Amino acid sequence: MEITTYMLLIAFGIAFVMGAIVNKTNFCTMGAVSDWVNMGDKNRLRSWMLAMAVALAGVLILEGSGLASIESTLPPYRAEGFAWLRFIIGGLAFGIGMTLASGCGNKTLIRIGAGNFKSIVVLAVAGMFAYFMSKTSFYEILFYPWVVATTIDLSAYNIAGQDLGSIVAAATGKEVDVSRSFTGAIFATILLGIIFKSAEFRKQHEHIFSGFIVGSAVITAWYFTGGAIGDEWKETAEFMDEVPVGIATQSLTFINPMGETFFYAMSPGNTSLISFGMAALVGVIAGSFFYAIISRSFRFEWFTSISDMIQHLIGASLMGIGGVLAMGCTIGQGVTGVSTLSIGSILALCSIIFGSALTMKIQYYRIVHEDDATFIKAFTSSLVDFKLLPSKLRSLENY
Repeated sequence: MEITTYMLLIAFGIAFVMGAIVNKTNFCTMGAVSDWVNMGDKNRLRSWMLAMAVALAGVLILEGSGLASIESTLPPYRAEGFAWLRFIIGGLAFGIGMTLASGCGNKTLIRIGAGNFKSIVVLAVAGMFAYFMSKTSFYEILFYPWVVATTIDLSAYNIAGQDLGSIVAAATGKEVDVSRSFTGAIFATILLGIIFKSAEFRKQHEHIFSGFIVGSAVITAWYFTGGAIGDEWKETAEFMDEVPVGIATQSLTFINPMGETFFYAMSPGNTSLISFGMAALVGVIAGSFFYAIISRSFRFEWFTSISDMIQHLIGASLMGIGGVLAMGCTIGQGVTGVSTLSIGSILALCSIIFGSALTMKIQYYRIVHEDDATFIKAFTSSLVDFKLLPSKLRSLENY
């Protein structure tokens, strides 16, 4: 078996298991934000944080033991060029988009496996815009000039990369590897402390299980692409910016692979275009479908109205654009990226959460105050709720 085929099967297998478990346990980023914003329930949010902590701890072990090298990755999580504005704008766009489209990239795939045909449309549209962003001049014309203008070259400040470990190393004069281990251990410990401080969450065995599985899936992908097979496959595989697409040191992310899938659909006979991310994308759908069949939960679902379709189309386009601009989705940046201690990933994650939470608040006000809730009123009242505007600017009551 060719090494590239072997790696694609590994990607499929990892994602298959994750897809089945995520469907069973209802692990969902948007759902986690919704539970928190609308009901004050943080259990699914803690499950997501647990996935981050597990992935982060796994990377510490992999790098500390020499089992994998995650220094140069796809996307470049630890790059010296810190494009802070693209992470913020891309994250906000993705957060808004995933809320309008009823789920992030991973949840879209889970829904497809469970019979949601709306999510097939979301996948197609998000993939199309991700393709525009990565394979055409769309990004170069609309985004590249201001992204470059606002990118900070950290090497000018003798900082090796945009991860917390490199920044601590530059500040303390310690070795980067030592600083990464120290900083990562502290970060993981703080996360675990916050997560398991809740007695209620400690009883949520299903949420704990799902967070552990998602984090472990990210670790496993890092292990195989970052060093498990050695350098043999890296010498034979082509890489993402060239054709064939191939495999690099990477883990799970889903928006750019949606764009790759759209590209592949235009030349389905060219199997050299099949990438690690595409194999993982199919694996999540297959795993979700498997669980939906054995649990008899497979249900066909379609748009309820034209307005419902339009909302999902807008959301999907924002997901495709925002996901590529932010260099990842809730899994790609929120778990995989955070596992590298990347500040860009953390910034993108916070922007995704805020964009999603703000959109949910606006939707809430538009529903509750149907008669007089203009967008501006809903928007300002939402910002008051988040304590970003003074309470005197509230124009709608939060019942």
